[in-house]
Amino acid sequence: MKALFIGGTGTISTAISKKLLEQGWELYLLNRGNRNALLSERETDGKLIEIHCDINDETDAMVKLRDLTFDVAADFIAFGPEQVERDFRLLKDTVKQYIFISSASAYQKPASDYRISEATPLANSFWEYSRNKIECEEFLLKMYREQGFPITIVRPSHTYDERSVPLGVHGKNGSWQVVKRILDGKPVIIHGDGTSLWTMTHNSDFANAFIGLMGNVHAIGEAVQITSDETLTWNQIYAAIAQALDKPLRAVHISSDFLAAAGQYNFEGGLTGDKANSVVFDNTKLKRLVPGFTARIRFDQGIRHTINHVLANKEYQIEDPEFDEWCDTIIAAREKAIAEVKG
Repeated sequence: MKALFIGGTGTISTAISKKLLEQGWELYLLNRGNRNALLSERETDGKLIEIHCDINDETDAMVKLRDLTFDVAADFIAFGPEQVERDFRLLKDTVKQYIFISSASAYQKPASDYRISEATPLANSFWEYSRNKIECEEFLLKMYREQGFPITIVRPSHTYDERSVPLGVHGKNGSWQVVKRILDGKPVIIHGDGTSLWTMTHNSDFANAFIGLMGNVHAIGEAVQITSDETLTWNQIYAAIAQALDKPLRAVHISSDFLAAAGQYNFEGGLTGDKANSVVFDNTKLKRLVPGFTARIRFDQGIRHTINHVLANKEYQIEDPEFDEWCDTIIAAREKAIAEVKG
């Protein structure tokens, strides 16, 4: 089997790429080649072919893809309709299945029912990222209906790997600064009261489900969400992180609305439009399309591996003093407000 991945070295796609090579696929990676060493040094039964190209240079991409055909093509770095329109032009006559990676954040916010399935309406007035994903889906479904373009839409939620600790509130440089605050015994911010429901999915579990959809005739024309079945509160998520660090958790709860109003970190989109909402995913459709699939890595197990990996590799410990100071300011403002109310 032969696959083309546009991107292919991110949190989700790296795990899929590794497993495909282990299974003997012929995998073409089209990207700028900055992180392909994550895959190219592995000994596998598969074959890795690197196509160094900026996919946004459509003319160059057309030349480099000329005369190539694929069983599956997947774009992991398409975020707007103009990008999937470009993919359609490049691949419409050369692929048997095109997989678009959308987002579960595209589901209705606030949801009319906390149980989320593929039947949940798509609507998110809080986050442009999500609205762009919806536009991508609408274009691809139109091409499927009108021109027979063989699409599959995949909707991940919060997927993580060993390189970064997944959180609800963090700065522009990622999650390390929050991890450092826990290590240093400083308080950390949890949005809301920490009791809203969320789902974390390890990228290796995601990869198994995704591969089950590749080349799957029953997935053509379908939208499918891929998440774990485990439901956690944000308090439980942060507690598991602190436990993996073997440190106490000093949690400070701040309303999502306040964080969105007081910050420069797009919390309106990422929180109000996503993580502040309780979600419980119904993966019945996925399990029908990929019989036998189940997510196997419990969060407390997966996060311990992530923590150990991050602590052992300095390149993932990117400090963010600006965010650290912002956290101190927000927490101090809360304490001051409480003191004033108490008189």
